[in-house]
Amino acid sequence: MTDTKTSTAKRNCDGQPSLAPATGYAAPLRLLDLFCCGGGAGMGYSQAGWDVTGVDIKPQPRYPFAFVQADALEYLAAHGWEYDAIHASPPCQGYSHLTPAKNRGDHAKLIPALRSLLIEVGKPYIIENVAGARLELREPVMLCGSMFGLRTRRHRYFETSWPVRAPRECDHSEMPLLVTTASKASRAKRHALGMKPKSVANAQEAYGIDWLGFAELKEAIPPAYTKYLGELLDVAARHNATS
Repeated sequence: MTDTKTSTAKRNCDGQPSLAPATGYAAPLRLLDLFCCGGGAGMGYSQAGWDVTGVDIKPQPRYPFAFVQADALEYLAAHGWEYDAIHASPPCQGYSHLTPAKNRGDHAKLIPALRSLLIEVGKPYIIENVAGARLELREPVMLCGSMFGLRTRRHRYFETSWPVRAPRECDHSEMPLLVTTASKASRAKRHALGMKPKSVANAQEAYGIDWLGFAELKEAIPPAYTKYLGELLDVAARHNATS
């Protein structure tokens, strides 16, 4: 079993990590952010009013909320019941078209095992992943940066434990700003327009993120996506608690 290490980002009045389960709804509901990386998803949930705790197997010094270093699936099995809802972004390398096909088998595909645990825990949940995982996700909703006025497309798919619709259709009429990746097909056109093929400096306007570096931005979820989902999740979690 992986040892857990809890950050001091949030402490209770005794100076200990605040990990007690919610006892009422006077305070914000508690969200468990699994495979949290740098906190793009977590930031959106926080903006939607959630009290967020992130879990990742690697240290995440830029994560802006309470943080536990642990194996995400082990932590979910042991502590998932302590939270009001759960978001999970399992590794995408086994599903992503950016991973060479010959190497995809080298990466674990965790969605089935993760879903089984989430259903066992019994809390409202969201599983996020890339387009390559959409056939493994159950009736996912696709979100695009253009739906939220962002200069990115960054399509991400979200399986939810309750019905969710996208807020509007994609609008790809404006050329997106690229942050960490640039296709060969776009480079000549961007050069002709005087645009850089990619730049981390674009992260604020493209993703709404200003606290992460290159490594974290490669996989970051724009907070606007999870702010939208988090507002809907609040209703689902409160209904779950009273049913």
